[in-house]
Amino acid sequence: MELALHYGEGPILLKDIAKRQQISERYLEHLILSLKVAGLVKSMRGARGGFSLAKPPSQIRLSEIIQIVEGSIAIVECVDDPNLCSRADLCVTRDIWAEMKKAINGVLESTTLQDLVERQREKQKPEAGSYYI
Repeated sequence: MELALHYGEGPILLKDIAKRQQISERYLEHLILSLKVAGLVKSMRGARGGFSLAKPPSQIRLSEIIQIVEGSIAIVECVDDPNLCSRADLCVTRDIWAEMKKAINGVLESTTLQDLVERQREKQKPEAGSYYI
């Protein structure tokens, strides 16, 4: 999200992202490495180094990111591999888990990082008619 919010402004240091997002820098290193290997993030060395998105936020779907950092979003393993359970074809709860996965995937597939940037900026706008002192 930080890389999308600051897209086009140059590379961002991991320590700055970690501080703003209040997450561990070590955890962030793990995430960013996976995203870099997948080609969604690029790094730059040197005094003005850091990380940036490899393509515009409008071209990166949340489904890509989740697949890279988390893998399948299936709630139970048999949704992805019905051979794990001899009752998979008869199991109605598996059907529900599969429907849930499909619904979640639909949201993630239809949402880009740019969509999140726009939502974030909208949330940061002061409400009309409210004044801050």
